Amino acid sequence: MRVEMLQRKSGGVLDFLLNDEQLQLKKSVREFAEREIGPNVMKWDEAGEFPLDTIKEIGKLGLMGAVFPVEYGGAGMGYVEYVTIIEELSRVDGSVGIIVAAHTSLCSNHIFLAGNECQKKKYVSKLATGGFIGAWGLTEPSAGSDAGSARMTAVRKGSNWVLNGTKTFCTNGHYADVVVVIAVSDRTAHTHGLSAFIVEKGTKGFRPGKKENKLGLRASDTAELIFEDCVIPAENLLGAEGQGFPDAMRVLDGGRISIAALSLGMAEGAYDAALKYSKERRQFGKAISDFQAIQWKLADMATEIDAAMLLTMRAASMKDAGMKTTQESSMAKLYASEVAVKCANEGVQIHGGYGFIKDYPAEKFYRDVKLCTIGEGTSEIQRLVIARQLLKE
Repeated sequence: MRVEMLQRKSGGVLDFLLNDEQLQLKKSVREFAEREIGPNVMKWDEAGEFPLDTIKEIGKLGLMGAVFPVEYGGAGMGYVEYVTIIEELSRVDGSVGIIVAAHTSLCSNHIFLAGNECQKKKYVSKLATGGFIGAWGLTEPSAGSDAGSARMTAVRKGSNWVLNGTKTFCTNGHYADVVVVIAVSDRTAHTHGLSAFIVEKGTKGFRPGKKENKLGLRASDTAELIFEDCVIPAENLLGAEGQGFPDAMRVLDGGRISIAALSLGMAEGAYDAALKYSKERRQFGKAISDFQAIQWKLADMATEIDAAMLLTMRAASMKDAGMKTTQESSMAKLYASEVAVKCANEGVQIHGGYGFIKDYPAEKFYRDVKLCTIGEGTSEIQRLVIARQLLKE
């Protein structure tokens, strides 16, 4: 039924081929990534260095607000274009991909989806151009997959809200000019007692905390956000009081498409590196790509990447068509992330001993891709979401 609906939306043809404008976007982002990001990837990774100047350049190119209307500073593009941008950035460096993805699909998109006109004009217009960098806080030290067990509190006092608590695993945390956080405003209402708030950098009582020392995606900043009697004005409530959790789930429908795109890009990067190496590496008098064992690995990688791309583009196309994508976003995120892990693993295997050495890109893809099966809902949570959607029908 969902595919039939999508076919009707697209004029009877289920076609995810990019048009000329989208292909030009793909080409320009790839050229930028290879020119400006590629030479710095290992330097940033080794130092855990946030590529702030490069992110600002990406903002100037209009890539930080791809999915937002022009009147809010965005590029007025759709999710197919957005997926293409994240894919091409991540093909070179997943750290840059996840910085842009978290900024766009979590922080900026939450304000765009749930915010009032004043909030959208004030914040989205700056986020979409890269003038502001955004972060989003849902997870807490004791509340991960079970977001409803959050402990961070928001108490109304006159014309203000007072926030107390800690968020963790927040991408861009130390560099964010504006953050969106979910806090408990009514303890008795469980998930209907969670509300969302906009907090600006420099607000008294708010500060970034520990920077995480991570396995992979090391150039992206992952941090705690700490709130101690943090007073914000009532107009910084984002959406209706008590609607923070449902709005966050809507945000994650789009966010999971971006994680699928992140996975897809890194899988392609790992595959490209393995394919290139297999043609250059010689053993027993010939290139290892001549051996059937290597050929089958490459064939499986290419096939599964294509399948991941189709699932991702289906979800993006449905999003552009205004359709609900909860099931399709989770399917794309689940499959693409697990394909990325498999492709990175096979990429290391094809490189042999050199796959374990930092002179080659295989080991970095191997470290980076694992986050995709965890962030914005683990693979186990995706299966739960998908099953619930199936059982509703």
